[in-house]
Amino acid sequence: METLRHFLFSVCGIKADWKLEDVLEEQIQTVRGMVGPVDHAICALSGGVDSTVAATLVHRALGDKLHCVFVDNGLLRYKERERVMATFKSDLHLPVTCIDATERFLNKLKGVTDPERKRKIIGGEFIHIFDEFSVDLEKKLGRKPKFLVQGTLYPDVIESCPPPGSGRNHSHTIKSHHNVGGLPEEMNLKLIEPLKWLFKDEVRKLGEILSVPRGFLKRHPFPGPGLAVRILGDVTEGNALDTIRLVDEIFINSIKDAGLYDSIWQAFAVFLPVKTVGVQGDKRTHSHAVALRAITSEDGMTADWYQFDPKFLAEVSAKICNSVRGVNRIVYDITSKPPSTVEWE
Repeated sequence: METLRHFLFSVCGIKADWKLEDVLEEQIQTVRGMVGPVDHAICALSGGVDSTVAATLVHRALGDKLHCVFVDNGLLRYKERERVMATFKSDLHLPVTCIDATERFLNKLKGVTDPERKRKIIGGEFIHIFDEFSVDLEKKLGRKPKFLVQGTLYPDVIESCPPPGSGRNHSHTIKSHHNVGGLPEEMNLKLIEPLKWLFKDEVRKLGEILSVPRGFLKRHPFPGPGLAVRILGDVTEGNALDTIRLVDEIFINSIKDAGLYDSIWQAFAVFLPVKTVGVQGDKRTHSHAVALRAITSEDGMTADWYQFDPKFLAEVSAKICNSVRGVNRIVYDITSKPPSTVEWE
């Protein structure tokens, strides 16, 4: 590190004057230059940190020329829609249109088990909905929005795209992100990605500068494809969605009650497509197994599994099995990244 510091600052004469405040101002000017004085933009809000910071930044640049939309794709966490819409209105003061596309997404995903195909379907459907939303806006504004704002981060780009200079049309894809790998080749909207070259920790710091509520900035990351990548296999089969929502809610609330939430980068539950034999009460059961995962990380590129106290895990396991019908076994993921990714799909 000292050798690198000497080379950069002493030999090359580079100054260590990079500040996120400068990045903010640069991105505001970039967005204004892209959109121009009369055009409008749509922002795809997910309720997560990335899209929220992106929306706040672009709103500062464009004002009422930004039109935010939140899509309920039927793959959200427990009461996520109600919670985030309340936050958008009361804390962020952003005008947001909510679109319930649950049936539309689940119909497209019925019978689909391949993780990459699920991501592609979800990404493509999001873009189609935003395109349709822009047509409706055109009727109101007399001018069709030309831009789509997304909270794409640098790790998303790295994991979805071929290495620079590789000359390959297809990368050694780790996984397609819904806002990178899943985009159709032909789009009627041009992308604005003001966070594209930043890591998660930098985005959170940028959010602080933009006065985004601390509680929002501390939220754990949630994947764009939602619970589709936390249910292995067909997301529409049985009551997998309802089950994993309840398990996840118990797990996250237990972490918060223990005062551990801010010490963990990301925590969630995974629905496994296997059933195991168990005993509940005086009866034999044949129910689903569910995995729990919690990690620590600086930027999401690498991660270590969080080492809970065994007593905590035992209490959470008992609470889930006693509260969630159809679950009789809990396993805890102790795999780091690499070799695993954070999400199971």
